[in-house]
Amino acid sequence: MIHITRTIAIDESEIQEYFVRASGPGGQNVNKVATTVQLRFDVANSRSLPEEVRKRLISLAGNRVTEEGTLIINAQRFRTQGRNREDAIDRLVELIRNAAQRPKIRRKTRPTLASKIRRLESKRRIAESKRVRGPIHPGNE
Repeated sequence: MIHITRTIAIDESEIQEYFVRASGPGGQNVNKVATTVQLRFDVANSRSLPEEVRKRLISLAGNRVTEEGTLIINAQRFRTQGRNREDAIDRLVELIRNAAQRPKIRRKTRPTLASKIRRLESKRRIAESKRVRGPIHPGNE
């Protein structure tokens, strides 16, 4: 079991891992050893996630989720398969934690009377200074 929050835990059987040869760091091993980890998690059919978390996770993950609802995380930051595997699981856990937090509801606010007066006074001062800079017309001296 992978514990995400106090109420959410994912069974490891819900995660599939595939190992692929990586581009990038690895030296001579890069052409021989499959160090990249491709982690797949079926978000749409997961029994571990509440419905609202599932919906937020799909929207948060964006184009990392397939049309069937499978989240794909590629980890190839490190040279070893084990560290890439940990990295992929950590990224999955972090993504689910972010989806588990309810977004803060925005409440509309109105500007105060004092802020409206300050804004209008500032506009008046700027308009006056620009008016004074203008050309002098005969008869308006």
